[in-house]
Amino acid sequence: MAFVTAAGMASATTNAKSTLQSASARQPSSSSSGSFCAPTSNKTRLMVSQIQVQAQAQAQAQAQKPTSKSNSKSSITMTEMFPITLQRFIIQNAMAHADMPHLKDMQNLVSAIQFACKQIRREIARAPINNMTGLAGDGNTKSVNIQGEEQKKLDVLSNEILKNALRYTGKLSQIASEEEDEPVLIDEMSSGSYISVFDPLDGSSNIDAGIATGTIFGIFEDNCSVLSSDWQEKVDAMQYKKMFSTMQPGSNLKCAGYCIYSSSTMLVITFGNGVHGFTLDPELQEFVLTHPNMRIPDKGNIYSVNEANSLMWDPEVQQYIHDFKTEGYTSRYIGSLVADVHRTILYGGVYVYPGDAKNKNGKLRLLYECA
Repeated sequence: MAFVTAAGMASATTNAKSTLQSASARQPSSSSSGSFCAPTSNKTRLMVSQIQVQAQAQAQAQAQKPTSKSNSKSSITMTEMFPITLQRFIIQNAMAHADMPHLKDMQNLVSAIQFACKQIRREIARAPINNMTGLAGDGNTKSVNIQGEEQKKLDVLSNEILKNALRYTGKLSQIASEEEDEPVLIDEMSSGSYISVFDPLDGSSNIDAGIATGTIFGIFEDNCSVLSSDWQEKVDAMQYKKMFSTMQPGSNLKCAGYCIYSSSTMLVITFGNGVHGFTLDPELQEFVLTHPNMRIPDKGNIYSVNEANSLMWDPEVQQYIHDFKTEGYTSRYIGSLVADVHRTILYGGVYVYPGDAKNKNGKLRLLYECA
């Protein structure tokens, strides 16, 4: 405000001087020596006074006009300075929902997950530089996971990153990964009462082409106590208990979500009371709330399916997809579950991976991807 007023006064003074000089130039000289320094008349003084008053009024009006905008900009700046981070969101959510005691336990677990996702993002970005593209193995033997899928180098690395981040939270009793042959028990000294299931790097077949990939995770409450000291004595019983603990229905999930690695990195998560998206701020290195209360639009115009398998589909599935085409839907298929589902949540439409003659039950797994 002071700057505007000073500018206005400076302008008024300049205008007054110009008017005074103009008026003086028109006055005849009364000096016998021929000097042009004419005395200032009362009329000129009055004009200067009026100009100064007008300039002051204009300066004050200009200073008052942007007051509301200035406050608005100030509030926006404060919001940008103090964004809602993922950690802050979990703490506030736990305080607001006393009827959901598991939210307090999620603080450690989600903190470990987001830390692992930042590491995985970094490894993906540097994969070509660090020679981390291509298949895992020694060159002669390919590495294959329990699902019969060839493992990429980043599959193996991402699995280790996420597994190690979760192992020492003190909240988990078991870890089940798509890249592991069987669930991994946590050491008794670090074990807790939850189970984490995850696909560390979904869509890794696209990784060498720089196409979007993601991490999928879920957290269940352990409903069967298992101690690692029992391994040697009850191997069969142990295997049964591990399966019983990890193979739970999706309705038992305490937390679930995914992290998509693309042009931006976004972590989408739910604790059972809404779905929220957090985008990684590369400067702060924090996940910041950008998509609160995400909901799939009621109507979309995109269908996503691998139509290369259409000849092996059941007739009902073929007709189902054909109906989308006749209704004017557009086809979009990336081949990465996280990327295709993320687009569907934001834009609407449908994503399907039906069973066919080759894969009777499809390729999406309830435990890691669809629960």
